[in-house]
Amino acid sequence: MKYIRIIFALAAAWGFLALVPGLFGEAGPRPEYYYGFIGIALVFQLIFILIATDPARYRALIPISILEKLSFFLPVTILYTQGRVAAGPVFVGAMVDGLFMLLFALAWWLSRKAGPAA
Repeated sequence: MKYIRIIFALAAAWGFLALVPGLFGEAGPRPEYYYGFIGIALVFQLIFILIATDPARYRALIPISILEKLSFFLPVTILYTQGRVAAGPVFVGAMVDGLFMLLFALAWWLSRKAGPAA
C-alpha cells in the first residue's frame, strides 16, 4: 500500500501545481467552463489525498479517479491527432494525466492483491 499512497500523493501534488496557477489565468470566451473545470479538478486532488491516506479503505474511489484522468487524457489525445491541440502545455498535461491514469489502474490492481490488511 506504500506505493499506492505515493502514487496518489504525487498525483495530488502535481494536480495542485498544475491547476492553481490557472485560477489566475485568462478564462477565454466561456469563463464558467474554464473555472468550472479548474474547480472540479482541484476537488479531485482532495480525493487523491484521501485515497493516499488509506488506499484499502478508499479503494472504491480508484476506478472513479481513473475516469477522472481519462476525461482529460482522451479528449486532448483525440484533439491532438486531429491537429486541434498543439504539442504544448495542454498536450503535456494530458500525457501526464495519461501516465497517472495507468498508475492508478496499477494501484487498483495492486490493492486487490494486497488486501485490506496491507
